[in-house]
Amino acid sequence: MKLLIDTNVLIWWMADDPRLGRNARALLSDPGVVVLASLVSIWEITMKWRIGKFPVPGSAHLEFLDDEGVATLALTHDHFKALEDLPMHHNDPFDHLIVAQAVAEQASIITSDRDMARYGVRCFPAER
Repeated sequence: MKLLIDTNVLIWWMADDPRLGRNARALLSDPGVVVLASLVSIWEITMKWRIGKFPVPGSAHLEFLDDEGVATLALTHDHFKALEDLPMHHNDPFDHLIVAQAVAEQASIITSDRDMARYGVRCFPAER
């Protein structure tokens, strides 16, 4: 199974935040699961850092991802094609790109955002 981590999950995982539940941690450490992180998440974190809403830039997370063996996803033509077909369930452009990547990569998403499941992508809850 391919599992794409949402931005909030990346932040919680890197910070060892207790909001990241036991089941989510088990999925992230399962050797049978290919864990993916979108560079869109790195961009989102960097944008929040630039306006003072986050303590470190997104690039600080890249070494963590490498250390954890997480593959990073850049944006591809297939991702943009999937994005064009998505309905507008909400207005978060970062989430739209992450969902489109999950669709194109045939991946599930681990997230605390319940709106992501509205796109028909299999979602796993991040919280306890």
